[in-house]
Amino acid sequence: MVLLLLLAGTNVNAQAKRWSLNDCIGYALEQNVDIRKAGLNTDRSQLNAQQAVNNRLPSVNSSVRQNFSWSKSFTASTGNWNSYEGAGNTSVAMNGSLLLYNGNQLNNRIRQATLDLEGSRYYDQSVRESVSLNILDAFLQVLYATENVKNSQKQMEATTQELALAQERLDLSAISTSDYLQIKSQLAAEKLTLANAENQLTMAKVSLMQLMELPVVPDFEVVAPNLSSLLTNGEIPQSTEVYRQALAVKPQVKNAELNTEAARVDIELAQADLLPTLSLDAGLSTGYTNTLPGAAFTNQLTNKITPTAGVTLSIPVFQKKQAKTNISLAQISVADAELSEINTKNQLRKAVEQACTDLAAARSEYAASLDQYQAQSESNQVATEKYELGLLNSVDFLFEKTNLIQSESQLLQSKYALIFAWKVVDFYKGIPISL
Repeated sequence: MVLLLLLAGTNVNAQAKRWSLNDCIGYALEQNVDIRKAGLNTDRSQLNAQQAVNNRLPSVNSSVRQNFSWSKSFTASTGNWNSYEGAGNTSVAMNGSLLLYNGNQLNNRIRQATLDLEGSRYYDQSVRESVSLNILDAFLQVLYATENVKNSQKQMEATTQELALAQERLDLSAISTSDYLQIKSQLAAEKLTLANAENQLTMAKVSLMQLMELPVVPDFEVVAPNLSSLLTNGEIPQSTEVYRQALAVKPQVKNAELNTEAARVDIELAQADLLPTLSLDAGLSTGYTNTLPGAAFTNQLTNKITPTAGVTLSIPVFQKKQAKTNISLAQISVADAELSEINTKNQLRKAVEQACTDLAAARSEYAASLDQYQAQSESNQVATEKYELGLLNSVDFLFEKTNLIQSESQLLQSKYALIFAWKVVDFYKGIPISL
């Protein structure tokens, strides 16, 4: 029983885990299918690069053959064919070949395979960064929805107290039934707002868990970090400076540059088809046949050992212009890769410019929302005091309260928009995602 209780307590603690942003990102990086496929692609490129190096080594093959044949012999003196006689032959051989020169293709293929390996690693990194940024967005949505629920609960609690006060005044005939019903209607509307906020929080958690590839659980909770420092950051960086930093660190740029360099190697590989190829081959063979009377098996194998060696020079003369066509195709591939590299850098520049613009707009909106909320809070405080003293009717009081709720909602939205905008700019500067 004690063991069962301990196991039950451990299970409760495991279920009650509160996830930080780093926890969410770490789990997603382990479970995401795209990241795992990118890892497999890197492993594949690693093997290809190693094989390109191994292609410098000689190739060696051995063979053993046992052959049986039957034939009739002809006797000229009698003019008759004799009966079938069998013969057995055994042959053993070993051959090796080594490529000495093929227009530097071996070295170029090693260089190209190395570039492909580096490019696959950068692609893996870019997929990881994309997943991490998506997790950050979903995590902030959960934080926003959580605060929205708390604000809705706080507003509903305040309205509940106001309804109780309105009930007392109605009992004393200090207010009309219409005023009382307006407060009651406001409370009902705020209950609906709270229900919608709770549903929004649930959906935000589901979205985050699905991005993490975590099966949806009802008790999923996140850790709310202190975000105040992100609301008071310094000057907004210039997009040109952020773009310069992004060019130096973003993996998609590195991958595009490597793809262009690998395409240029294809031109050298195509040009090598116009050059001669020199290869060395050597072999060793022996055999046995039962048609030699008196020659033992081992004796024949020993005396029939035949070493061979040769050098082959292959000179291309006419290949239906295939080599020249391949060179032209490789040049087109280089031009295409260069355009893809330019496009990647242009897309990055546009994304950086948009991120800096969004950051400036988000900070302006947050500052305006904060001023509006502070002013509305003061106005609502005065209205509440007047309402409690009976100096303000319910219509005017609810008007002030509605304005406060709207300004509070706007402030909350602008707050998280500003936080996300800051983190996006940091992302392009190469700063690891964290809160």
